[in-house]
Amino acid sequence: MDVNGKRTDTTVLVVDDVAASRYAMGAMLRRAGYQVVAAATGHEALVELDVRLRKGTLPDVALIDVHLPDMSGFELCRRLKARPHMAGLPVVHFSAAAVAPGDRSQGLDAGGEAYLTVPAEPEEIDAVIRAAVRAARLRAGDQAVARRLTRVSETIVAIQTARSPQELADAAVEGTARLTGGPAAVFVLGPDDKLYRATSRDRTSLAMPDESAHRTVAGLLRRLTRGQAGVRITTVPAPLWPAGFFRPEVQHDARLALIPIQDGRAAVCLATPTRGVRRVNPEGEALVARLAEATALAAEPLLMYQVERHVALTLQHSFLPQPHRLPELPGLDVVVRYVPASEETEIGGDFYAALRTDEGVLAAVGDVVGHSLEAATVMVEIRHALRAYCVDESDPAVLAERLDRMLQRYHPDVTATVCLVLTEPATGRTRIANAGHIPPLIIRDTGSADYAKAAGPLLGVGLPHPPPTELFLEPTDRLLMVTDGLIETRGTDLSVSMEQLRAAAAGALPGLDALCDTLLDHFGRDRDDDIALLALRLG
Repeated sequence: MDVNGKRTDTTVLVVDDVAASRYAMGAMLRRAGYQVVAAATGHEALVELDVRLRKGTLPDVALIDVHLPDMSGFELCRRLKARPHMAGLPVVHFSAAAVAPGDRSQGLDAGGEAYLTVPAEPEEIDAVIRAAVRAARLRAGDQAVARRLTRVSETIVAIQTARSPQELADAAVEGTARLTGGPAAVFVLGPDDKLYRATSRDRTSLAMPDESAHRTVAGLLRRLTRGQAGVRITTVPAPLWPAGFFRPEVQHDARLALIPIQDGRAAVCLATPTRGVRRVNPEGEALVARLAEATALAAEPLLMYQVERHVALTLQHSFLPQPHRLPELPGLDVVVRYVPASEETEIGGDFYAALRTDEGVLAAVGDVVGHSLEAATVMVEIRHALRAYCVDESDPAVLAERLDRMLQRYHPDVTATVCLVLTEPATGRTRIANAGHIPPLIIRDTGSADYAKAAGPLLGVGLPHPPPTELFLEPTDRLLMVTDGLIETRGTDLSVSMEQLRAAAAGALPGLDALCDTLLDHFGRDRDDDIALLALRLG
C-alpha cells in the first residue's frame, strides 16, 4: 500500500487489441494503484510474458479481451495454463459484447478465474482483480507447502534406507538443500567423536574446509547439545562457524537444527547459511527440524552398528591368525586371505583354521549363517571347539559331528557351514568332510580344476554326516577352499558363480599367493559379505 491506501505491489497485464479501450483500462487501473503492462495481441502477450519470466517479474494477474485478432482470449488462456511456469497466473476474461452463459463457461473451462462485462464500475473491476490474485496466491501457497511436504517425505524415505552414517548424511543434506532452496551441510557426530559430513551437490566438487574446521564443528556440536533434549534451532555467527562449508572460503552465519542422540553421546546437525542467502521462513524451519528428527532416528541404529561392527572386527582380528602367524605345518604350504565386507554391510561369521593333528594337517574354512555380532562370537566358539577336538581326534567327519552337537546344545537357533580337509603331507592322502559348504577345488598342474565330490548337511541341524571323501594330492596340485562371500552374487545362481570360480582358478598363475590374489582381484571387489580363502599344497 502507498500513503493513500492504494495498491502498488500488484502488476496487471492488459491484453486488448483496441488501443482506446486498452488505454482506458490501463488508466483506470493505474488510478487504483496497480502497475500495468499492456499488449495488443495474444502473440505480443506471450512474448512479453516470456521476457518477464526470464527476469522473474511475471505479472500478478492477466486481463484478457475475449476477441483478439490472432487468437481468442480463451485460446490465449489455454496456452498460458499449459506452460508450467505460467500456469499459476490468474486470468480474468472481459468483453464489451453481450455475454452469453456459454461464453462465461468457455472462459472458466479454459482455466480463467472470472469473466467481466465492460464497461464496468471501477470498484467491480478492482474487486474481481483482488479476488483473482488472492485465490492464486492461496493456491500457490498450498502448492508450495505440498511440494515441501513431498520433499520431506522423499528425504525421510532416503534417510530410512541409508546403510551407513555417511549415506545418511548424504541423504539428509540433499533433502535440506531442496527444502531450503540453498546450500546446506549435514553433520553426524558419533560417540567416538568421528564426524560424518556431507555438503549439497554444488559444493562437493570444490575444495572443502580442512581438518581443523571439522574439529571445530565437532567441538561446537558437543558444546551446543550438552544437556539438550529434542531439536534446537540456533544461529552460530561467523567466524565461530568455520568458512567454506556453504561457499568456497566464504564465511556465513550458520543456522543449525541440532538434536542429541544416544543419551547425548552423539549428535545430528543440519546447517544452512544466513548471510547473503535467503532465510528459511518459520514454516520451513519447522520442516527442517522435522528432518533433523528423522535423521537422528535413523542415525541411532547406524551408529550403534558401527560400535558393534568394531567389536566384531576386533574379535575376528584377534582370533583369526594372520598369515604371518600361521603355525608351522611341516610338509605343507598354506596361504590364507581374509577380507571383511564393506563398511555398509553387517559383519559375518567367516573363519579359517590350519591345525596340526596326530594324523596330519587339518584345514578348515567355514561361515556362521547370519550377519551380526552373534555370528562373529559363534565363529570364535567354533574355532576354539575345533582346536580342542583336534587334540585327540583327526577324522574330519567325526569333527563335523562334534561341531554339529555343540551348536545344537549351546546355539540351537544358529547354523553354520564348514569344510574340513585332513591332509597327510607324506603321502598326499586327503580326507574331506563338507557340511553344507562350497566343496574344495583341486587345481591340477595340467591347467584343469575340479571340485571335490564332498557334500553333507549344515552344522546345527542334527542330521548324520557321511564318511569323508578321500583323494590323493600330487605335489603339484593346489587345493582351494573359499567362503561363498567371494562369489555369491544376488540374482545369480550359485552354480553359475562356482563355474566362474573354477574357470578363473584353472587360469591362475602358478603358486598359492598368485592363486588367491588372482581370485580376489577377479571376484572380491565391494562384496556384501566377508571373504575367506585358504589354499594349500604339499611342501
